[in-house]
Amino acid sequence: MFPELIDTRPLRRAVDDGLNWVVRNWGGELEAAAYPLLMLLNWIERLLLSTPWWLFIAVFVALAFLATRNWKLPLVVLVGLVFLGVMQLWRDAMATTALMIAATLTAIVISIPVGVWMSRSARVRQLVTPVLDLMQTMPSFVYLIPTVMIFGPGKIPALLATIVYASPPLVRLTDLGLRNVDPAVMEASHAFGATSSQRLFGVQIPLALPTILAGINQTTMMALAMVVIASMIGAGGLGYQVLQGIGRLEVSRGLFAGLGIVVLAIVFDRIIQAYGSRLQASIGIAEARQ
Repeated sequence: MFPELIDTRPLRRAVDDGLNWVVRNWGGELEAAAYPLLMLLNWIERLLLSTPWWLFIAVFVALAFLATRNWKLPLVVLVGLVFLGVMQLWRDAMATTALMIAATLTAIVISIPVGVWMSRSARVRQLVTPVLDLMQTMPSFVYLIPTVMIFGPGKIPALLATIVYASPPLVRLTDLGLRNVDPAVMEASHAFGATSSQRLFGVQIPLALPTILAGINQTTMMALAMVVIASMIGAGGLGYQVLQGIGRLEVSRGLFAGLGIVVLAIVFDRIIQAYGSRLQASIGIAEARQ
């Protein structure tokens, strides 16, 4: 047994009292600040639920075909989405998709500017990298404790925890993609008189777009990975079905809901990867995937 060198109870009480003080004095303001995220999530969920199932399937099959110009991926997307409907998982799948889309959109708005900032400043990279390491290695349950204390069980803490968990890959890959742009290309654009913002938006971001798209793909997958944990605090969706399967020992409920999450992951992952491959081929970085 490791010897007790110091009494950690005062430190633990200080942390707990500090968070309780934040809840008492800033709880209302924090809820008001997070309200737009809740509105975004509810709007996306209502949109998906009001969209006819056949139209949703047709749109994603068309996106898969446009991305690949091949029948294989559209067939996989068609079979996967029909599986969700046949297994009576459609409504829960739309709720899960809404949470994933809202978290991914918010992560894009936050992460890409941070990644751009990191790529332009070594000092910022040194400061942000440890934060990203902490966000990626901290158990996701830890995110839920302060968010539930502040906002209570519901969609807002689930969405915030998902954003925190899913954002780091996009920040890192945005930074990496921008820093890996060929210096000769940057020098040429500078020689032609392009300003800093023109080089960023006209040269760096277009050339780094495949890497940024890979970061969006990773963020999407990590957001889907959070749905079961988020369901514990009221997010609903397929994760709640898995949670019910655990609580009731219903193997079929948990199995089919888990397969539904896998279907969504495959659909979004393959479509985004296909578009990334086409982008790489269009700018001559890599061969298009067959």
